[in-house]
Amino acid sequence: MTFLSRISVHNDSRSARLAGIGLMLLSIFMFSFGDATGKFLVQTYSVGQLLCLRACAALLLLSPMIWRQRSQFLNLERPWLQLVRVMLSTLEVAAFFLATVYLPLADVITYYLAGPIFVTALSALVLREHVGWRRWCAILIGFCGVLIALRPSAQTFSLPALIALGGSLSFAVLMLITRSLRATPDIVMASSQFVGTFLLGTAMAPFGWVTPTPSSLVLFAAAGLISVTALFCVNRSLKLAPASVVVPYQYSMIVWAVIFGFVVFGDVPHPATLVGAAIIIGAGLYIYLRERSLGRDESAVNPPA
Repeated sequence: MTFLSRISVHNDSRSARLAGIGLMLLSIFMFSFGDATGKFLVQTYSVGQLLCLRACAALLLLSPMIWRQRSQFLNLERPWLQLVRVMLSTLEVAAFFLATVYLPLADVITYYLAGPIFVTALSALVLREHVGWRRWCAILIGFCGVLIALRPSAQTFSLPALIALGGSLSFAVLMLITRSLRATPDIVMASSQFVGTFLLGTAMAPFGWVTPTPSSLVLFAAAGLISVTALFCVNRSLKLAPASVVVPYQYSMIVWAVIFGFVVFGDVPHPATLVGAAIIIGAGLYIYLRERSLGRDESAVNPPA
């Protein structure tokens, strides 16, 4: 390879990495914007309506891909485990938006940032995977961050906080199951999650139904379209650049949660939430980098769809 060829390859690789980073940052902004839109809607409409109409818009957008790749939905591996995955995905999304009814967006996001920490702990306790003392220390430090963010007391240790934490744990188990179903096509995984939320939302929507205004219908549709578009950006980012380069940028979601929470809802994050989030992010990054050094990528943060 000539010197000029090496320069060209280097420049192409650098451009691909920069594009991957840019797409990851864009996807996190879009996920955060979609979360803020959902929180705005559930102040007027039920969580069931949000799940139903948001998923409906997402499935309409995905329908051409579903039709073109319909053969991939046949003969899926371990169908019962696929069903459990869809149920967990549906529950964690419902828990997320239910928690945002009562909690600031930054608080809910902070609990979900602990997902990779829970994944590593559950891998050791449930799957009997070897976790060294360094990662156990990071797990314990991460849990301390969760406790700081929770601010446990008679006044602050509330049911909404437990719902958000339960959603985060569901998200962690979901990631573990996704790891074991990695051979499942991406379109199957994405569309099945939206089908699950659509079915749950349809069952819940009649209770407390409020007829949406035309402007609200636009927001419901936007929430679904944003979620799908952000998901595609994440996938494309991971194809353009190594996971070790782009995954740490996913923690920028807490920045957007604080910004959207303050600008849209007037929420000022509690100092304990920010301290807890910083500890969780530090522990999560250490676990991720440690697992990268061991040749594993499973603890990457993946925003809920």
